[in-house]
Amino acid sequence: MMSQAHPPFAAGTLDRDAATRNTPELLQAAWSDPHAQLLHLSGVEIPVVTDAAGVVRLVLIPTEGSFVPQGEGSAVGHVYVGRSNAGPIFAMARPSEHELGVESVNWRHPFEVGSELSEIECEIVVVASALLRWHEAAEFSPTDGSATVPELGGWGRRESRGGELFPRTDPAVIVLAEHEGKVLLGTNALWETGRFSLLAGFVEAGESLEQTVRREIFEEAGVRLGDIAYVASQPWPFPRSLMVGFRAQLAPGWDPENLSPDPEEISELRWFTRDELRTPAPGLRFPMPMSIARWMIDAWVDEGDVRGRRH
Repeated sequence: MMSQAHPPFAAGTLDRDAATRNTPELLQAAWSDPHAQLLHLSGVEIPVVTDAAGVVRLVLIPTEGSFVPQGEGSAVGHVYVGRSNAGPIFAMARPSEHELGVESVNWRHPFEVGSELSEIECEIVVVASALLRWHEAAEFSPTDGSATVPELGGWGRRESRGGELFPRTDPAVIVLAEHEGKVLLGTNALWETGRFSLLAGFVEAGESLEQTVRREIFEEAGVRLGDIAYVASQPWPFPRSLMVGFRAQLAPGWDPENLSPDPEEISELRWFTRDELRTPAPGLRFPMPMSIARWMIDAWVDEGDVRGRRH
């Protein structure tokens, strides 16, 4: 179980190309580039095809006509995602029944196929999803209710009075709490029995990330933490989160068996060893491959394997 050097969706291979998005002439030139491609999204679903060798690819089609920043009413039209090594990438929202001119297209959730896509395809998906889903919720001004219009290639909107709006990202922490060769995992009260993951929660108003880590673990598990350290982050635009990963140790002297799950959020808490994570018992399920939770758990298991080989 070798983990990547970075969480899924966080490769950083896409050039976001702010200079182009800020200049209407450059946007039109990018759209007219013979290598420009367009991604259609249907809600959160993405179009993919599977070739004869079983390789799953994201469906990107050539751009046509003119760059149209605004759709019907105040809805967004085309958004500029950025540049891959192949050329400019754009996106737009379309219903799944829209004909893409590609045979055997399947519309799938990124959770289902993300682990089979390339890093650049994954990054295109999360950027496009984040932008388009933000536009769905930002068609009207939060101050006076008037319609807003897209600008900056889809990276902003403008109110009728001139105010600017930009995409929202809601930060949340996710914590690998460990103690003497075990990690603490929990089952969300809404999940099926046997499904476990790291504990997580959103940052509250006026709160630092580190404060959130300590508060969330105490609220959800009833334990106090000692040392904490940042690990990595992952965009999670479903709908608009940024998952910020931390590792933490129990506070000195704290009894690891003194667990008190929040009954409204957590139905079960358990400490797991590396062997239990490496070879799950029947009926146990751990986080999906595309999540930072799974990436952090796999990295922790790998770390123990490396230590074992050294000894």
